[in-house]
Amino acid sequence: MAFLNGGIAVVTGAGSGIGRALAKRLSAAGCGLALADIEEKSLVETAGMLAGKGAAVSTHVLDVADEAGVRAFAEDVQSRHGRVTLLINNAGVALHGTFEEISLDDLRWLTGINFWGTVYGVKYFLPILRQQPRAHIVNLSSIFGIVAPAGQAAYSASKFAVRGFTEALRHELEGSSVFVSCVHPGGIRTPIAERGRLGKNAPKTRKNESVSRLAQLAKTSPEDAAARILRGVERREPRILVGFDAHQVDILQRLRPATYWKALSRRIQDPPHTSG
Repeated sequence: MAFLNGGIAVVTGAGSGIGRALAKRLSAAGCGLALADIEEKSLVETAGMLAGKGAAVSTHVLDVADEAGVRAFAEDVQSRHGRVTLLINNAGVALHGTFEEISLDDLRWLTGINFWGTVYGVKYFLPILRQQPRAHIVNLSSIFGIVAPAGQAAYSASKFAVRGFTEALRHELEGSSVFVSCVHPGGIRTPIAERGRLGKNAPKTRKNESVSRLAQLAKTSPEDAAARILRGVERREPRILVGFDAHQVDILQRLRPATYWKALSRRIQDPPHTSG
């Protein structure tokens, strides 16, 4: 991974899941790291896994929904590392409940992290990235940024927004030294659903139902997801689909853009059971 070796990567949501797996793989590739997460304990655990690997690692406790915090984060990273070659906006949260079951405050909380956190990251790191002969921005959308299942109104809205923002940004930066990729993971075995917030008016059973359903659909490990994302970075892929299920759903949406839910609902609402 020639681009990654010797570079400096910023990864948000680095305390668990895909973010942690990305940190480990980037470190192994010889990339210096600025790791951010809102959970200090998890962040320290990730950094501990990288001890003695050689590349410089800094940790930053950060709420990506806090614009002033992200601005200070970018300044701190530049001060500590001197440059940034790769920005991965990975931090994200889930919300359980239909649109009628969630409050507007629930929706603002989710979009503040999933969408505005991405926007703030790009806004304050892009001037730093532009100073490099080659740099890359990676924004994490979702397969639910390509299709919009029932029960995911808030999450899909945020991930469609990330997708639209990222694609427009890529077009605006075409011909510059900064390339932009949008990532659409399918079912990944991460704790995002378990840590998700229950909508204000959602029944208490809603979260357990959602977590159980999504657990059965999550076939890809965070490690495999991280490998796929970084392979896409090396190849300068504009859209990175992660997981066989993501490719299947993408094809379904292309074939049946207005009616995909008829087929998809059966799979999501009644997923195949797994053994063991």
